[in-house]
Amino acid sequence: MRRLCARQLLLGSATSEAGTGGNIHASICAVEPDGAQIRLNKDATTISYGALSDALLITARRRPDAAPSDQVMLVALRADCQLERTSAWDALGMRGTCSDGFHLYLTADPEQILPTPFAEIASRTMLPVSHLLWSSVWLGIAADAVARARAFLRQHGRAGNGPPAGMHRLARATSLLQLMQARLSGALKEYEAAFADEACSPPLRLGADMNTLKTSVSELCLEVVQHALMICGINGYRNGTPFSLGRHIRDLLSAPIMINNDRILEGTGSLLLMHKPTSGVF
Repeated sequence: MRRLCARQLLLGSATSEAGTGGNIHASICAVEPDGAQIRLNKDATTISYGALSDALLITARRRPDAAPSDQVMLVALRADCQLERTSAWDALGMRGTCSDGFHLYLTADPEQILPTPFAEIASRTMLPVSHLLWSSVWLGIAADAVARARAFLRQHGRAGNGPPAGMHRLARATSLLQLMQARLSGALKEYEAAFADEACSPPLRLGADMNTLKTSVSELCLEVVQHALMICGINGYRNGTPFSLGRHIRDLLSAPIMINNDRILEGTGSLLLMHKPTSGVF
């Protein structure tokens, strides 16, 4: 952790695996003893920034006879790993993540296995922090789209072309931004409150609330950009204009499918049968 901060290391995440159907809470590969060391072979379908990372966070079964859900997380430096690219990242959007697929071969020391089970890591940090950060990024993309739409309307008005059409869409898009900002702010406060005492386990309802944060923001952001596109019209559809929205749309289209919303909502529905959401609607 000290090296991570001092040297600003880039971490890649190798949690996905071929054959698991996108379920990061199950692994096929397993940690195997190799004398005084351990070894691991993993067919990772995507490792974002994998070719550029200084270190990798890798999930695997605890041992060869462990259940798929009995997972650990390892921290591996690049010197520990051999990566063979198996697929290239040529996607509609999110191109900057360089999320190629790799077959990963690891030889490391046993101490590089984090002592906390991955299930606890996922519930305490990975899931809530990922959903908070993703939602912040998506909200920022949507806010920039609205800023471009507002600039378009202002330019139209200054040109003396009469009252610009689309004012009602600007108001609706801004209202959605405010709604998402409030939802994100509330989720952040809830997360901080849940872990004010680090010795306590997070309430199960926290997982449901963080899931609905991700699904709602990922869908509302797309609606916001659609309003912005209707305001900017062909100037938003074209590339190379101050009002271009092509990249906003391409990147945000990944949001509902980056861990598919349908899968998340199925699991969240089951949680809500057992635990009330914090909104108190029930």
